[in-house]
Amino acid sequence: MSEHRQELDPAPTTQPRDESAAPPEAANQRRADSPEIAERLYGLIREVGGDPESFDGRLIRELLTAGLKLIPDGRETGELKLMTAALKELRYAHRVFGQYPTAMKVTIFGSARTPPEHPDYAAAVTFGRLMAEAGWMSITGAGDGIMKAGHEGPGRAASFGVAIRLPFETTANTVIAGDEKLIHFRYFFTRKLMFLSQCDAVALFPGGFGTMDEAFETLTLVQTGKASMLPIVLVEGEGNGYWEEWIRFSHDALLTRGLISPEDRHLFYLARDPADAVEHICRFYRNYHSSRYFRDELIIRLRHRLRDADVERLADEFGMLIKSGTMVQRAALEIEEDHLDLPRLVFTHTRRNFGLVRLLIDRINECEPA
Repeated sequence: MSEHRQELDPAPTTQPRDESAAPPEAANQRRADSPEIAERLYGLIREVGGDPESFDGRLIRELLTAGLKLIPDGRETGELKLMTAALKELRYAHRVFGQYPTAMKVTIFGSARTPPEHPDYAAAVTFGRLMAEAGWMSITGAGDGIMKAGHEGPGRAASFGVAIRLPFETTANTVIAGDEKLIHFRYFFTRKLMFLSQCDAVALFPGGFGTMDEAFETLTLVQTGKASMLPIVLVEGEGNGYWEEWIRFSHDALLTRGLISPEDRHLFYLARDPADAVEHICRFYRNYHSSRYFRDELIIRLRHRLRDADVERLADEFGMLIKSGTMVQRAALEIEEDHLDLPRLVFTHTRRNFGLVRLLIDRINECEPA
């Protein structure tokens, strides 16, 4: 996962909070979490170089235990195939992306049907090239159209391909085909997880059902606080008007009916052109670095310390986000283990109005370093 987009609200355990909806386990079955089985798992983890007493070791033990529980559960072959294939896909994809842990990455979504002579195609090529010049790598679905343009701009060396196996689309585009950073997925859900977990920004170009699915899922995850903040830019070729129509639809069909909130408009940005989209993405990380929660405390890591007067102004402007107390600028909390050198902006969050949290980040980036 990108170091700027770590898990926003890490849980102390992976165990479900409530399993009451599942039928009780049979009394006569061998328990996969019995002390005897657990001791064997401890030994297996040690044999492959792991520490079963560490937090990571406990996660591996829970993973193995969950797999063993599928036997007495009597799951069907198709269900076992799905879970096994999904885990294998995710492991392999993380191994590929794990070779580029510090590179900033932008995910580019858009239609596979956009022809090379279309203005949207040219805009995607320009956008990818400018992002590469700024030091970023691009992630696309590896197909043709906008996906190929998103690879053509930055070039093969700065591109990842996240392909899906479809009956009518079985090969990758000519830019990324054969590259070690091309990953093939069987399932859309594992593919989308990698698209969003590995990127530091999302660029949306015009597209059909697939692009809309990706756009709304990205917005939903950020709107609900299930994913940490990132810049989401709407980009298109000259003279298109696609995203203006989409914004009108969002306003007329969703906002006027109270189905979204006015502040949700801050979750995305309509770029004037590819260069404006690049500038917006880079500006997002001017002062902001990353964020996470500890209980209800929202911890915003900063690249530079802010002036005290700016902190007071932010606390006043965004008081509706503060559940109690005020915003405080401080060093890393005792429970934190990464980026300990960076200053923090910390406050008790209401866990609501994430569109305003996105606006808060814009305001933070407007501040001059102390």
